[in-house]
Amino acid sequence: MLNNFPLWPQQASTLAGRVDALYVFLLIVTGMMTLLIFICVVYFAARFRHRPGVRAEQIEGSTPLEITWSAIPFLVFMVIFAWGAVVYFKERTPPADASEVYVVAKQWMWKVEHAEGQREINELHVPVGRDVKLIMTSQDVIHSFYIPAFRIKQDVLPGRYTVEWFRATKPGIYHLFCAEYCGTQHSGMVGDIVVQEPAQFEAWMNGGSSGPLSASGEKMFAELGCATCHRNDAGGRGPNLKGVFGKPVQLEDGRTVTADENYLRECILDPGAKRVKGFQPIMPTFQGLVSEEQVNALVAYIKSISSANAGEGVKSSASAATPQSAGKVQPNGSQVQ
Repeated sequence: MLNNFPLWPQQASTLAGRVDALYVFLLIVTGMMTLLIFICVVYFAARFRHRPGVRAEQIEGSTPLEITWSAIPFLVFMVIFAWGAVVYFKERTPPADASEVYVVAKQWMWKVEHAEGQREINELHVPVGRDVKLIMTSQDVIHSFYIPAFRIKQDVLPGRYTVEWFRATKPGIYHLFCAEYCGTQHSGMVGDIVVQEPAQFEAWMNGGSSGPLSASGEKMFAELGCATCHRNDAGGRGPNLKGVFGKPVQLEDGRTVTADENYLRECILDPGAKRVKGFQPIMPTFQGLVSEEQVNALVAYIKSISSANAGEGVKSSASAATPQSAGKVQPNGSQVQ
């Protein structure tokens, strides 16, 4: 009977057990405190009830008692804080070698694209035992990517990337919800997380694809004329993008920022916001000219040429840029850092 009414969803990720353990601890602590307070209320009500002919007496405070009932809750709360911090930082720190999946939220659907090029709508196929990093943005309003069986939830915001990760531990199909009210059809913004054995996942992944996401980004990089300024040498009017991802970048205003996904995205859509030191503000904005999916592809390409042996990617893009496209976006190269 109890199996038909579980207290919470099944655990299907490496993070689920950590979250549930903390939650159970909180339930135990709050339950014990509730019981203790109830017992004390009943005892003191009976022990110090009004009796005819007995005068009330003033009771002075007890310093040891006050220290005790202050110190013990403080220690308990510090345990909760430390435990919660460990779980939080574990959830918010994706492994460096995690497989990357780009997610675009839109009223009222989830659009998913794997780094290998496979695309999905309201579904996400992942293998068992592999770390998966979700790089998410919204096309319209705030959404929230929520997988109860994995115990993960992350707001998906317009205008920037947010990240969450997981490692699935059990094959199966798990619910995906939007946990942030996003409009009249919010309740219908649902989907499935399909967890497969590695062999099944590879067969699904090889079932049809237009090519890696970075290859789409490379093609767009050439078509937009980006390679005319972002050259693989010191002669370009824009910064050399080879090896820039994940590295510190010095800005014209003296600040230093890390070239992560949000930085690359901002430089594509708002090039004047963080101008690299030594380069003129000649790059036009691509806001409204490229879709969220195209921005994802460009970011994936720039990340791909940041590897040690990726120099040929920039050269091939430069040779692929046509004179027409270069003339059409001639001043575009100074800012996609």
